[in-house]
Amino acid sequence: VQLQASGGGLVQAGGSLRLSCAASGRTFSNYVMGWFRQAPGKERGFVGAISKSGVTTAYVESVKGRFTISRDNAKNTVYLQMNSLKPEDTAVYYCAATPKGSDVFVASTILGYDYWGQGTLVTVSS
Repeated sequence: VQLQASGGGLVQAGGSLRLSCAASGRTFSNYVMGWFRQAPGKERGFVGAISKSGVTTAYVESVKGRFTISRDNAKNTVYLQMNSLKPEDTAVYYCAATPKGSDVFVASTILGYDYWGQGTLVTVSS
C-alpha cells in the first residue's frame, strides 16, 4: 500500500491543524493506521493509531485530549486532527499502515507497521 501524508504547515501555539493520509494500492479497510512523529534530533515516536474499522483508537499520553484520529474507509484516508497545538508538537509527522492487528488492538511501535508515508512537517510557533 502507498501512503501520502499532507496537511502540515506553520501554526501558532494553541492553533489547530488536520493532517490527512491517503492510501492506495490495497483495500484500505484491511489496514490498521498509525501516526508517528519525529522532532529534530529525536527518534521517531508513536502519536496514535486507529483500528481497521475505526472502533478502537490509541494515543500517546502527551496528545490525549488534544489529538483525534479518524478514518474514512470509503475515501481511503486517515486523519489526524490536532488541536491546542504546542511548540513541542513540532515534528515531521508520518502515517503508517499494517495489515496486522484487530479491532481491539492497534500497534504502537515502529516495528508494528509495514508501510510508511513520506512525512509532513508541522511547525508550531510560540
